[in-house]
Amino acid sequence: MYNSFDYNLPDFELLKKESNQYMIWIPDKVYIVLGASNNPNDSLILENVIQDNVTVLKRPSGGQTVVLTPDNIMISAVFVDRNKIHPHEVFQHINKLIISAIENMGIHNLSLMGISDIAILGRKILGSAIYRNKNTLLYHAVLNIGEPAATFERYLKHPVREPEYRHGRSHSDFVTSLKENGYTQSAHHMENMLSISFERLFSL
Repeated sequence: MYNSFDYNLPDFELLKKESNQYMIWIPDKVYIVLGASNNPNDSLILENVIQDNVTVLKRPSGGQTVVLTPDNIMISAVFVDRNKIHPHEVFQHINKLIISAIENMGIHNLSLMGISDIAILGRKILGSAIYRNKNTLLYHAVLNIGEPAATFERYLKHPVREPEYRHGRSHSDFVTSLKENGYTQSAHHMENMLSISFERLFSL
């Protein structure tokens, strides 16, 4: 049995906050993050993970296993009164905000797909998940700026559960990136643009 580590990436610190806050950041290296119901043996191509010495973490939130890289942007937000907020509303509201920010950068044909994804012409560019504890609700998502689908093919098996719109497609046929769809700026530029949008929301 291959062992993973508990999730300890920066956004988990948001759960200690006492007010609604957000965090947008770029991973410093490659990580694999298992969903709460996933295990390494079923989800990962372990020989490649071990060969490349990739850090494997397990988050307490739902959803399937994801690969994080410096060519992704992590988008996280915490809401402190979880009883007044339904997870579906959070997915809808935050993902629509992200779509608007991306469209302002000249990328179009985006849509909400599945329970909590954003796609371009049916191919996934963002997946998100929610974790709730006694008092707070944490939304976190990964937006693919330019990581090639070959990276996901190298480390991830086909998920046990998938959204209906995937239709059994491989990672290479299912996942895309903003750069593949005309985005020419850096991940840091998109990080700044998203921060502006979230700052407006969280300052209301």
